Amino acid sequence: MDSFDFDLFTIGAGSGGVAASRRAASYGARVGIAENWRVGGTCVLRGCVPKKLLVYGTHFAHEMEDARGFGWDVSGTLDWGKLVAAKNVETKRLEGIYQTMLDNAKVETFLGAAKLVDAHTVAIGDKRITAKYILIATGGRPERPAIPGIVHSITSNEALDLTSLPRRITIVGGGYIAVEFAGIFRAAGSEVTLVVRSPKILRGFDEDVRDHLTSELVRQGIEIRANSKVAHIDKIGWILRAALEDGSSLDTEQIMYATGRVPNADGLGLEEIGVVRDKAGAVAVDEWQQTSVPGIYAVGDVTNRVNLTPVAIAEGRGLAETLFNANPTTVDHNDIASAVFSQPPVGTVGLSQSDAERLHGIDGVDIYRAVFRPMKHTLSGRQEKTLMKLVVEAATGRVRGLHMVGADAPEIAQAFAVAVKAGLTKKDFDRTIAVHPTAAEEFVLMREKVKR
Repeated sequence: MDSFDFDLFTIGAGSGGVAASRRAASYGARVGIAENWRVGGTCVLRGCVPKKLLVYGTHFAHEMEDARGFGWDVSGTLDWGKLVAAKNVETKRLEGIYQTMLDNAKVETFLGAAKLVDAHTVAIGDKRITAKYILIATGGRPERPAIPGIVHSITSNEALDLTSLPRRITIVGGGYIAVEFAGIFRAAGSEVTLVVRSPKILRGFDEDVRDHLTSELVRQGIEIRANSKVAHIDKIGWILRAALEDGSSLDTEQIMYATGRVPNADGLGLEEIGVVRDKAGAVAVDEWQQTSVPGIYAVGDVTNRVNLTPVAIAEGRGLAETLFNANPTTVDHNDIASAVFSQPPVGTVGLSQSDAERLHGIDGVDIYRAVFRPMKHTLSGRQEKTLMKLVVEAATGRVRGLHMVGADAPEIAQAFAVAVKAGLTKKDFDRTIAVHPTAAEEFVLMREKVKR
């Protein structure tokens, strides 16, 4: 390996790339990493963290409303600019922490766009760097359709940095990013319309979750235009007009597109050296993160498998274990818990009801479901309801899916994910004593199977 500049060279200093680089360096590997923007990547700078901070900030509107029912005389207004500024201070702090972690691990950082020259060489400007192994960890980016006037729209990247709160905003898309930002802007005081080309929001999630969250969003005053698609966007003074394909139109101050993300794999020189990409443009890898070119690997969203930060981190660490610690490690992509930080939030792990029925047949699946008004809201006056659901394999009793919409759903799902991953059964849930009074206890109290 001494004939190379580095043992591992990573392109992309996001969560997956940093995790792989630090772990490899801890085993004595000489590691370099390139980043063409800011160290930290999507999650820290343009995704999970800043978005969650805005969720926290805007959710105080709900908390103040609830407080009045408990006897508090509470009122207040949101200074959106101050919230965004505070968010920026925190992401800047985290960027510094990420850089410090790399420095402390003795990972050498290169700022600039990297491009593959061959299986062992990377170019950054005029500089050539060689490595025994190369890791592609460049993540993904928002995608917008090529329709007339699309230049007048923004994506989640720009939405995180709006200096003033729009009075009216139209969000195009029905996935988790769309519904999360719908909740943020609505709680902050904006009039919000979701334009969804599908019949329902959150495609791929359990049907009960989709229906329940839809009801809660509508109750909060969010308008959902299902089965709709924007044909073109016109700018009329300070107004943006979204013309829909059905002939109707929406006048708004901002139009945010959240219709999907694509892998950041263009311009890396992949095709020139034979690295195969799939139809979506993602870097194709096997279970060991190996691309079609020996010695070149990829982790995280650029592979477009399970696009979650913890998955990218696990894949990166697993690769370092395999290459530099004689500990061959792959990542199991089954039963990965996930959350939607909508308002109210969603927590889920395992199979949806429809996926379980496709796998085991309709009669091979038992469903347990509870919908209730949380104890907190008996005094707050809020009409919000919580959904909890278990999907059980009838033949074995194994809990194959767990789904929740309601306060603390992500935290609760994270804890129960251990049980689902471990293959525990409904009987294991039943013999677990409940913690009372909590919402989570409902998952161990469900007794009656529900009819479909």
